[in-house]
Amino acid sequence: MSDPTKLGVGQEAPDFTLETLDGTVSLSEELEKAEQGVIVYFYPRAMTPGCTTEACDFRDSENSLKSAGYTVIGVSPDKVDSLGKFIEKESLNFPLASDPDKAVMKAWGAFGKKMNYGKEVEGVIRSTIVVGKDGRVILPLYNVKAKGHVARIRKELGIDAA
Repeated sequence: MSDPTKLGVGQEAPDFTLETLDGTVSLSEELEKAEQGVIVYFYPRAMTPGCTTEACDFRDSENSLKSAGYTVIGVSPDKVDSLGKFIEKESLNFPLASDPDKAVMKAWGAFGKKMNYGKEVEGVIRSTIVVGKDGRVILPLYNVKAKGHVARIRKELGIDAA
């Protein structure tokens, strides 16, 4: 059964404009500039072990993703100054956007009930959604593991040869 709050393949991705260290970033503007599409990933909190692993994985894959025509944007509820420290500490090479009221996360199905250490809690659902040039979802991944899902994205998008 599909979850009505989560985005599905072919669905139009809700546009957003969020604050970053360098001003604002919006999905529609990034899609205009991207050759193939935009990879939007949602993570719970900057500087935590899992989120650092995930961000560094995207950082290390940024060149191959970019050469394949994809732009990466990370989104979390962190304040912009925390994101700035995270970018600097980990030498991140893509924008991190601040969604403090979690409105974008909720619209994209990346915030809600999830299992955490066997208990149901409400929070950020680690998710990565690839949006094609036409603004439609081509690869929605929810409840991803911090480690290894960037390789899966690269494989599913045909960036890495099988």
